[in-house]
Formats: sequence, structure tokens, C-alpha cells
Amino acid sequence: MLPCSILEPEMVLSWLNLLAKLGFSNITGIDYSPSAIQLSRSIIEKEGLSNITLKVQDFLTLPAELSAFHVCIDKGTFDAISLHPDGAAEKRKQYVSSLSRVLDVNGFFLITSCNWTREELLREFREGFELFEVLPTPKFSFGGRSGNSVAALVFQKT
Repeated sequence: MLPCSILEPEMVLSWLNLLAKLGFSNITGIDYSPSAIQLSRSIIEKEGLSNITLKVQDFLTLPAELSAFHVCIDKGTFDAISLHPDGAAEKRKQYVSSLSRVLDVNGFFLITSCNWTREELLREFREGFELFEVLPTPKFSFGGRSGNSVAALVFQKT
């Protein structure tokens, strides 16, 4: 088993199963929806995975016992929070604050976003995080210009 604590917020079994099968042993998935956790739990049990912990929890209001993770993986939570009709800007600040609390010193944050560009994500996470790596994503071209429809970045907590 690989000794690395991993958190995935607001998930329905995305990376968690793969990471568990690859040998990671301290994996936690949280979601504010009890039905999402129930679905995930049934899939985990069906696949015989015992190294994933699931909790009903909103990422914006994390309890103190959820802390010191080495890695946090986001593949849409920040996007969803950013689209919230009530106080999206404040919720984004809450997200960054929660992320900072949950990650260990020098911990890594992997984010994949289809709503934010690299530059925008760099601005959103400039307080307390530095860019560690830009992950490759598919490119498209139109009208003589090319770009990405998805941004995937790795930040390190400073």
C-alpha cells in the first residue's frame, strides 16, 4: 500500500477506485449528497475495495478531523461552486480556505476545470498555493487560433 492520504471532494467514485486499485491506502471521498455516498459505497463494496472511506460532508464546511491530506483531487467541484446562483464569489473564497485547511504543508491540489482557464485558476489560487505543474489537455483549433477546452493544473500548498 502506498502511504499517501488523498481526498476527493464532492465525488461519485471518479478517481478513488482507480487509486485504490493502484495501491493507495488512505483515500477519502466526501460529498454533500447522502445518495451520492450511498451509490459510491455500493460500487466500492461490489468491487471489493476496503481502502476508501466515504463521508457525507460539504467541502465548504469541513470539520477539523478532515485535515493533513497529502493530495486533494478536484474534477468539477470548484466549477460547480463557481456557478452557484447565490454568492459564488464568496463560495470560491470558502473553497480556497477549506482547501488550505485540509491540505498538509506542501500538499498537492490537482484541479481539472472546464469553466476556468489556466490564468484564471492561477489568480483564484494565488493565496497559499503555487503552480507546480500544468497537465496536458486536449487542444482544439478554430479560425486560426488554438486553445484548450479544459484546464488541468497541479498546485502545491505554500
